[in-house]
Amino acid sequence: MPLNNVNGKAKANNTYDAIVIGSGISGGWAAKELTEKGLKTIMLERGRNFEHIKDYKTANNNPWDMEHRGSASQAQRKVRPVISRGWGAYEPIMDYWTNEQDAPYTEIKPFNWWRSYQLGGRSILWGRQSYRWSDHDFEANAKDGWAIDWPIRYKDLAPWYDHVEKFAGISGSLEGLEQLPDGHYLPPMDMNCVEKDVAERLKKNYNNTRHMIIGRSANLTAAIPGRTKCQFRNRCWEGCPFGGYFSTQSSTLPAALATGNLTVRPYSIVTKILYDKDTQKAKGVEILDAETNQTYEYYAKIVFVNASALNSAWVLMNSATDIWPGGLGSSSGELGHNIMDHHYNLGASGTVEGFEDKYYYGRRANGIYVVRFANLFGDKRDYLRGFGYQGSASRTGWSREIAELNIGAQYKDAITEPGGWQMGIGGFGELLPYHENKITLDKDRKDKWGLPILAMDAEIKENEKKMRIDIIKEAKEMLESAGVKNVKTHDRGHNVGDGIHEMGTARMGRDPKTSVLNAHNQVWDAKNVFCTDGAAMTSSACQNPSLTYMALTARAANFAVEELKKGNI
Repeated sequence: MPLNNVNGKAKANNTYDAIVIGSGISGGWAAKELTEKGLKTIMLERGRNFEHIKDYKTANNNPWDMEHRGSASQAQRKVRPVISRGWGAYEPIMDYWTNEQDAPYTEIKPFNWWRSYQLGGRSILWGRQSYRWSDHDFEANAKDGWAIDWPIRYKDLAPWYDHVEKFAGISGSLEGLEQLPDGHYLPPMDMNCVEKDVAERLKKNYNNTRHMIIGRSANLTAAIPGRTKCQFRNRCWEGCPFGGYFSTQSSTLPAALATGNLTVRPYSIVTKILYDKDTQKAKGVEILDAETNQTYEYYAKIVFVNASALNSAWVLMNSATDIWPGGLGSSSGELGHNIMDHHYNLGASGTVEGFEDKYYYGRRANGIYVVRFANLFGDKRDYLRGFGYQGSASRTGWSREIAELNIGAQYKDAITEPGGWQMGIGGFGELLPYHENKITLDKDRKDKWGLPILAMDAEIKENEKKMRIDIIKEAKEMLESAGVKNVKTHDRGHNVGDGIHEMGTARMGRDPKTSVLNAHNQVWDAKNVFCTDGAAMTSSACQNPSLTYMALTARAANFAVEELKKGNI
């Protein structure tokens, strides 16, 4: 992939129609949409260049080809202690995660921040679950009298969901459920025999009010131009040489480059948006070259902020501080506030009998999804909002414990046969947008480049704690009702950030006094600055949010270009 480096010596050479800050899921979409609409665009990525196929160095390795057989080394863990707290500490992808010694942050309250500073960001590493939100989600704040109302509804985003699904390639089934709208899907992956059986039992036992479906995933089940269908290797987060799942590298970046309108500059830390108080618009950005520590300025008519929720807020907080001490977009007092995530790390699992003669093919890069049912359609709980479950059924493999055999020929023979079936589901619950859950700049600590770092002050509260009790209770009851045996529950607790779905900090709204962005993702204080990543979210729902970021981005880019043509920005 060619890179166009910019030397910064002449303003003319550093002037574009649009600037995109960040290259992850939403940044990639912004670059694609803006360049395809004819805008000369520069995409600024603070991390390294990372090329499709070439840089997926372990994607075709066998486990025994890895020095530590897949386990993260002590050296890898030392520079990534936060990642090492959880399941992300996996040898081949440890270098995809951010070096936390170079880029630390302060935890006022425990906060697990999953970051990937490289071209493509977390679009390489994401879980690919892709669900639409419904009006139950967009109307929730207004109906509950909580926080502020979303300035949009499902009908505003529906055509843009269509738009991004068709290009990204989402596989899934059509279910006709009001709380989980159907979309434009490639053929669904198959549930295995145990999952189908459990799904049917749930449907019957709960009188068609519980729905277990195959996950809606950004994994191709049929080839599309430039990309091969999923090979069922389930090694997505190492990077897919086949382009079998949606990422910036496999999808939006090639499309943007094909226009001839895109410049990509890695190692470019955007330190501030340059604000012109006379025009009340942004005129560009300032960057710090992460390799040389040199400062450059880039100029454009519009700026898209897509650095991921917390870093996008960081950029805004460091901008126009001579006018607003809290930064660009802080006039409402909401910038940096209302952090959300999906709380998880809990669920239930057990064993399943009667399918010992059945197996499945390949390693499906997807699981099942149990659609939200709490606090919907007359159901009332002692907390607000709801949750879904993700999980799967499988047969245990060679690493299982066989109590009566632990050495010798009989042991070797035993592990050549698949073990018993097991079924597990894990809950994903909605976190309310609490104003006091916030990030601030810690100006007493600096990163490797001498820049202020973020301080995290967020936690789950009583509403989520009540929901977690219910998530475990319902998980156990559902599995047992479906015939699963020996059901055990777990709750490992949740720090905000664990769910990797950071949202809030620059929420959308109807009033500049209570929100950072308007209905078109424009910063109220600078109408040519748009923010369309997780920072924009006004509530969190319980569905995975990335598809909504894609749709918001495509919608905002279309609006921005139209406004630019009209001379309004």
